[in-house]
Amino acid sequence: MAIAMTEERSAGTGRPSVRVLADRCAGCQECVLRCPTGALGMDTDRWVATADDERCVGCRQCVRTCPFSAIVVEGPAMVAPRVSGTTAHPESVLADISEVRQGFTDWEAALAEAQRCLACPDPTCVRGCPAHNDIPAFVAAIRDRDLAGAHEVLQRTSVLADVCSRVCNQAAQCEGACTWSLAGEAPVAIGQLERFVTDHAPVPPPVRGPDADVSVGVVGAGPAAIGAAWSLIEAGASVTVYEKDPVPSGLLGWGIPDFTLPQAVAQRPWRQLEAAGVELRCDAEVDADGIERLLTEHDAVIVAAGASIPVRPPIPGADLDGVTDATTFLKTGQAALEAEGGRDRWLAAMGFTPGVHGGSAGHVLVLGAGNTAMDVARTARRLGLDATCVDWLDRRFALARPDELDEAWREGVGVRFSRTVTRLEGDAKRVRRAYLARTVQPSADRMPKVQRGEQETLAVDLVVMAMGYRVDPAIAGALPGTPVRRQAAGLPDRRWMASGVLANPASEFAFHNPVGQLALGREVGLQTASLPVRERVWVIGDTLTGPATVVEAMAQGRRAASAIMAGRPSRPGKGRAGPRRALVCYASVGGRTAGVAHKVAEELTAKGLAVRVLPIDRVGREELAATDLLVVGSWVEGLVVAKVGPARAARAWLDGLPRLGGVPAAVFCTYEIDPRATLDVMAKALESRGARVVASSALRRGGDDVAAIALARRTLAGARDEVAAAGVLNGS
Repeated sequence: MAIAMTEERSAGTGRPSVRVLADRCAGCQECVLRCPTGALGMDTDRWVATADDERCVGCRQCVRTCPFSAIVVEGPAMVAPRVSGTTAHPESVLADISEVRQGFTDWEAALAEAQRCLACPDPTCVRGCPAHNDIPAFVAAIRDRDLAGAHEVLQRTSVLADVCSRVCNQAAQCEGACTWSLAGEAPVAIGQLERFVTDHAPVPPPVRGPDADVSVGVVGAGPAAIGAAWSLIEAGASVTVYEKDPVPSGLLGWGIPDFTLPQAVAQRPWRQLEAAGVELRCDAEVDADGIERLLTEHDAVIVAAGASIPVRPPIPGADLDGVTDATTFLKTGQAALEAEGGRDRWLAAMGFTPGVHGGSAGHVLVLGAGNTAMDVARTARRLGLDATCVDWLDRRFALARPDELDEAWREGVGVRFSRTVTRLEGDAKRVRRAYLARTVQPSADRMPKVQRGEQETLAVDLVVMAMGYRVDPAIAGALPGTPVRRQAAGLPDRRWMASGVLANPASEFAFHNPVGQLALGREVGLQTASLPVRERVWVIGDTLTGPATVVEAMAQGRRAASAIMAGRPSRPGKGRAGPRRALVCYASVGGRTAGVAHKVAEELTAKGLAVRVLPIDRVGREELAATDLLVVGSWVEGLVVAKVGPARAARAWLDGLPRLGGVPAAVFCTYEIDPRATLDVMAKALESRGARVVASSALRRGGDDVAAIALARRTLAGARDEVAAAGVLNGS
């Protein structure tokens, strides 16, 4: 009866209705803390949540955050229709490289869209953004017509707002994680609001900080390098960037056409960085041996080389003339469109008939249907060519952004899903025909299967491989532990669980992308970017995680820069005095091992170090990145007649460690039975992750404090001796 009355009330008022199931509510207040409209409170007599329907807007954030499923919301969402920016679709795209997406052009549209933001107390959109932009704050600044304030908010976490607002797949990131999207409604147009800020007020340049006496070499000049160089120069570091191409920007420069990302926008960061004092050396390729050379010239090296080697599948006939890769096509095609008369010269050089301005000069087959493939096909249309993309994925699981697919179709690109090329044939060594087979893919997590039977023949004049990129294996081989999988292990952090972003992660607006899980996986890359993969070497961007998004790479660059400036590494001969930050962590059951850990920490603190003491289950990548000296303790587990070693919790933690990049470390154990090889097991586990064990000690449980103090002193002395032996420490 209560349910029927609720439904009738909702239908009659046209508003959402909230029911709290008192027998399930535990009074935890998660819903109260996260309700953006103040519609939830607490009955402190019964300690049960209460609801005010008049304040509820139906965002269902309370439903997603309640750990006991104690809240039911029925009825419509009280949200205004989404306001979208304009899109320019020219009648003919031939030689037209003008920007297609225009964004908001006036304050009226921007303010109307900004008003849709609920300013959630625990904004899931921020978790969905790889850079963790404070989205509610910059949207609030727009509502106040304060563009300078909006820029100030954005620059706390992003230096590419003008770029990211154009190229980010917001549906799978911030907008897909918007509370309205998670509720099944149209989210706030965060990307278009971000672009509005940058279109109507220039991105402020970096301001060089006071000289910090830290020199950093950055390999690569793409978005990851931009993020790193920007943060470093603002922190006062001396920054030299080494780029193999004649111009900087990497993928932003050659990989994204002007009609999506104008060159003036792509090159803006480097103009500002050079003006702020970053030294940019183009035509300067750095190989694996070059990294070693840079380590003698700089205090730290950041490798942001990117994934630039095209994937070329082993298709019969792929060695014919007229078969090329996306990198070559985009670089030459864009240059041809930008130069006067360049189009005709390009057509002639590629074997087409120049001077064709009506009809088609030829047919391009693009292998792939992701965003790069769309860029290739749309560039081909502007060069006067017909273009067809083929992809073996089912259309439901397409990799390209839906708006890019729509724009490609509007511009005359043929997109054939559930097809794969089985072979290419040609005349006089040039490709002329492609043979296509059908594929079947029942679900996104299943690989497509090629179907037997009759194949389709397609006449082609040029074939472009646009199936992704990979990192140069020679560079990757010099960077241990890379690439890192963007996949979170174990139970998510409670803050992620409580936010609600994982509760309904695959909305229709997000094209069923699991936005919460994707965001959680990106955190692994962000945290790992703070850790060196070897001594004084950090890795970011595609080189760290494999091909990634622009915003993700930029955010990793900023994380690595922050870690370097916090740790202040030094090259040999510069006079660093040894470790400044220590982390003492332990596995303890009865408290005796924890007691030793605290005694070690007290002694290290007395020697002038900043020390943190934590149980190992609270030590992750962020904690490891913020230390120059690591001490790990465990109690000895086992029986005299059975295998003896570190506690199971300690073993599991040691096995799950990331690369530790040469950090000096010590191990200790507390025991009542013979510890046997316990210390060796712990030391080898740390050394296998790149740490350098400088001290160890076995302490009988309940023993005196003298042994713990001695361990601390040996650890610090060992770490300083290593620094001195490397020529880093002078005169001590």
